[in-house]
Amino acid sequence: MVRRMLSDDLPSPQFIAPARPRAEAGRFQRVQVSVLGRYMLADRREFPCQILEMSPGDAVVIAPVAGIEGEKVIAYIDHIGRIEGTIISQAEGGFLMDIAASPRKRDKMAAQLTWLANKDVLNLPEDRRHERVVPDIRHSTVVLDDGRRYNCKIIDISLSGAAIELDVRPAMGTPVTLGRMRARVVRHFQNGVAVEFASAQEMLTVIQQNLRMN
Repeated sequence: MVRRMLSDDLPSPQFIAPARPRAEAGRFQRVQVSVLGRYMLADRREFPCQILEMSPGDAVVIAPVAGIEGEKVIAYIDHIGRIEGTIISQAEGGFLMDIAASPRKRDKMAAQLTWLANKDVLNLPEDRRHERVVPDIRHSTVVLDDGRRYNCKIIDISLSGAAIELDVRPAMGTPVTLGRMRARVVRHFQNGVAVEFASAQEMLTVIQQNLRMN
């Protein structure tokens, strides 16, 4: 588990996010987040840090010690886990690092970042009762009562509901079938909807099995 730090440990000057090198521009889109963690430089010194912006390919880090360009760095970030890469550039109050990861890990990281970017919007009462996780199975289908079917991507799930990326916005309260589970639309957000299952599921493994496309 990432050891959390006090806000007093963070540098006070206003931090300006460094620009991504031109060769990297456009590969991944950063999202604004605010998560804490710790990082280790090549000499094995550890420091607390905060991530301000992140994509599956790089991260803007507020840090008390910036290291040097090209230096390897390993970080443990709340909600994200372990990341590693190299320092691309320094900035006052921190640095920009690239992230070395497999395509599968980048896909999972993209889902985690989507959740982090939307977690305040998706903070529903049922989500407070049940922990939300990024599922192993992310692709599913939504079927409306009139038979219309849409492909969707799962952002996160809990025992009582799910947040999904969806191209359409069914009205609040609309009954839907997500995978093989009956649900209703309870919230709209920028990239999709949140649904509440008709009955709370007993096990997340059962949910993930039922998210499979028919």
